[in-house]
Amino acid sequence: MRTVRGRTDHVVVVGAGLAGLSAALHLLGAGRRVTVVERGTLPGGRAGRITRSGYHFDTGPTVLTMPDLVEDALAAVGDSLADRLELIDLHPAYRARFADGSSLDVHTGADAMEAEIERFAGRREVLGYRRLRTWLEQLYRAQMRRFIDTNFDSPFQLLNSDLVRLAALGGFGRLDSRVGRFITDERLRRIFSFQALYAGVPPSRALAAYAVIAYMDTVAGVHFPVGGMHALPRAMADAASDAGATFRYGHDVTRLERMGERITAVVTDQARIPCDAVVLTADLAVTYRLLGRRPRRLLALRHSPSAVVLHAGSARSWPELAHHTISFGAAWKRTFRELTRTGRLMTDPSFLITRPTATDPLLAPPGRHVHYVLAPCPNTDVGPTTQQWEQLAPRYRVSLLRELERRGLTGFESAIEEECLVTPVDWAAQGHAASTPFSASHTFAQTGPFRPRNLVNGTENAVIAGCGTTPGVGVPTVLISGKLAAARITGTRRTRPRPPAHRGSKGRPV
Repeated sequence: MRTVRGRTDHVVVVGAGLAGLSAALHLLGAGRRVTVVERGTLPGGRAGRITRSGYHFDTGPTVLTMPDLVEDALAAVGDSLADRLELIDLHPAYRARFADGSSLDVHTGADAMEAEIERFAGRREVLGYRRLRTWLEQLYRAQMRRFIDTNFDSPFQLLNSDLVRLAALGGFGRLDSRVGRFITDERLRRIFSFQALYAGVPPSRALAAYAVIAYMDTVAGVHFPVGGMHALPRAMADAASDAGATFRYGHDVTRLERMGERITAVVTDQARIPCDAVVLTADLAVTYRLLGRRPRRLLALRHSPSAVVLHAGSARSWPELAHHTISFGAAWKRTFRELTRTGRLMTDPSFLITRPTATDPLLAPPGRHVHYVLAPCPNTDVGPTTQQWEQLAPRYRVSLLRELERRGLTGFESAIEEECLVTPVDWAAQGHAASTPFSASHTFAQTGPFRPRNLVNGTENAVIAGCGTTPGVGVPTVLISGKLAAARITGTRRTRPRPPAHRGSKGRPV
């Protein structure tokens, strides 16, 4: 594994998002001095927080899977997840509602899911689900160590025994057709293939290997932190601070000082911070601009679809909504074609509705509810431009609310007391290329060793972390990216945990 050359005693981490916090914890565990620089006033990055009139809106991811990766980062400094966060297992993990009026609760426990599938689609599909679940578990084991949790220096690293296992499992076939070998009900197939949207690729064109995301969602378990998803970066930042990290919030990085091929200081709008190495977690376009160089690629990066998010604080809720509800339109292949090829807004939308107050009522005033409605939309490379979105946003909000009402959430608009509409205009203002928070899509040419590397030629002591680099998009993979970035600096695959500190009743050292 290639590593940063020279001294690495003091590392500046640019960005206090999940990738940066993961990197900071692993660096601290390996004995480095760490300064985290963040332009916002809070940790979290994309996993931020908006508070209005007692409503607490999580601005980023709403689904937490693979919490052992958080445990891994905290353990690097002798801390633990149990001391920092209270996690609640979600049952069901999701509720799926379909255009024909049917609904299905998605359980991660095998027995509960089998019973639900038998009720929903019959005994034959239960047998297929059992085989599918086994395949998902095998797929995860074949990929995790050598394809996801690994630093690639060359495509030749793919040539190993796990590649043979992955090929034998059909990982290089197409996701939709491979899932169809196990279950035939078209509605069920959506449950185990819609995750391809996270990777920015339609299920009909995505590699079957991406079913590993479905494993995380439908087998490994879905969780929710008390206090909302923003409680996760807060807990990680507190642990890093207690372990000795210095945080500088409200600092916007303006440039990197360099001497030859080494970064010697990070310069913000308020300070100059000397460093021996730097971890950069901003969007790739911002990171490359700071570095003053970008890697050569035969093909330009293709970006994932974007999203419109409506945060609504409401006077009521609807019993048919679980914590996470996926509302599918009748269209499927056409929807993905619109999102990734033609650039049209979804003519028959599918969207995610998250109601965190179903699990944690304290995220809203008494008797009130928080709703997060995410509607995928084309990125601005293929769809409406940011200038067009400035005009389009009010009309799209109206059409989205009408569609929610049409799907049974009667009175949704009239119940809203506080709201915030986020569109590609806002993602662009945050520096996200193609106005998408989901970065580069996971085509074959942008996955594994072919994804933008976390080391950049021509800079000896800078490492990249975040969803734009390996292993990719999503909370679990972003946490891994931080660990992989730290390993590039420390030269170790895993940090050695410090002895746990004795903690008081609030999880703080005493």
